[in-house]
Amino acid sequence: MIGRLRRTYRGMRLGTRLALGLGVLSLVVFAVVGTALTTYMRDYLSSQLDTQLAQAQIAQSKSIADYGTLSGKKYYSWFYAVYDVSDGTADLRRPEDPADLPADVDDFTDLARAQTTAHTELLRTEHLKGAGEYRLRACEVEPGVVLVSAAPMDGIEDTVGQLITVQVVAFGLALLALVVSGRGMLRRGLKPLSDMARTARGITSHDLTDSGRLPVRHDGRGGGPEVEELRTAFNTMLEHIDASLAVRAEAEQRLRRFVADASHELRTPLMSVRGYADLFQYAAANAPEERDRHLARLRAEAARMGFLLDDLLLLARLDAAEVETPLRKADTDLVELVEQAADAFRASHAGHPLTVAPGPASVRLRADPQRIRQVLDNLLTNAAVHTPAGTPVSVALSVTAHTAAVRVADEGPGIPPGDRQRVFDRFYRVDKARSRDRGGSGLGLAVARSLVEAHGGTLALDATPAPTIFTLTLPLPRDGSG
Repeated sequence: MIGRLRRTYRGMRLGTRLALGLGVLSLVVFAVVGTALTTYMRDYLSSQLDTQLAQAQIAQSKSIADYGTLSGKKYYSWFYAVYDVSDGTADLRRPEDPADLPADVDDFTDLARAQTTAHTELLRTEHLKGAGEYRLRACEVEPGVVLVSAAPMDGIEDTVGQLITVQVVAFGLALLALVVSGRGMLRRGLKPLSDMARTARGITSHDLTDSGRLPVRHDGRGGGPEVEELRTAFNTMLEHIDASLAVRAEAEQRLRRFVADASHELRTPLMSVRGYADLFQYAAANAPEERDRHLARLRAEAARMGFLLDDLLLLARLDAAEVETPLRKADTDLVELVEQAADAFRASHAGHPLTVAPGPASVRLRADPQRIRQVLDNLLTNAAVHTPAGTPVSVALSVTAHTAAVRVADEGPGIPPGDRQRVFDRFYRVDKARSRDRGGSGLGLAVARSLVEAHGGTLALDATPAPTIFTLTLPLPRDGSG
């Protein structure tokens, strides 16, 4: 039975449970208050009755001492007994009126005897047979004479009973009103929690695999500071989930594109290798001079596929830089790297005049010299490959308080507006018709940006449509540059 009640209580809503708890607590408070009030009223009325008995016995004792009678000094439904006490025995005097004594006077006799021993007034509450509860008081009228008076307590009991009835009715109505109104107030106060529960259920019913954005938010108000704090934390959590889902969705999309593009890029050299291998097999049997030519093509395709795989591996390592960094940083002079890249460009691209703007004599920083040189070579080669022969190319190095910037510009036709936002995407080519032999795999700028970001810098394309300007920015040591 108790277990079933416990399960039923646990199955109730929080508002109902709080209302019931409030009702039980109020019931305990009402019981304590009612008991204290009833006890106080009973003691107060008993004290008043004792005072009335004492005042009445003063007048009665004077009447007995002066006239030997109680005439005219009696109260309705009271009992009176006069005893002559000597040597520990108490003899009852004959009453003036038989109605002055109850049917059984043993309690009166015992009290009179006890008073002579105590030598002071005595009070007792006794149940008199056939009469009910009475308050008895014994006092000495004169030596050897004891007066015992008894006042009924039914008035006190009636008053206390009425008081208890009023308390039960008043407290019951107050408890009912408290539970009903408290439950209503609790339901209104807890409504934001119910709304948040519905929001959470809405989230669980939403397919999070198709969207990086949750469809619901909890924007209600009310409930107090605690609920407001919970609401803020709840919405912040949803925003965090939103951001995480968006990042995950974007990463999954990039991964799909990356796998598809990588597969497509690797398929071309593999098909070439297969075709040249077949030709090589035929040529090896019939024309030795063709064998060398096809073998050279096989080596070229294998080398191109190796470069592509190297770039893919480098990008993968840069993406997991928190686990394994591909950089080997050392104290490096950026001016020296720019001059080396310029010399190499002039030697390999004589058809594109290169200008290196005057700049600082030396810029010292912590970087991987091979990777920074790779970025510079890529930017310069990109300028030569995507511009007509004879197009001027320029390089400028500048230094600010905490950064060094290398600006690579060409005076070619520029990059179309629709392609400017995607030039750093992996496997993306501005000229879709350009052959892979001359145009590359579309990983050069993606690798360059990843390498620069691994150094804590940035690689950006200027907003001007033409000329095309790439700006490489690297952080300098806090103690200044050389």
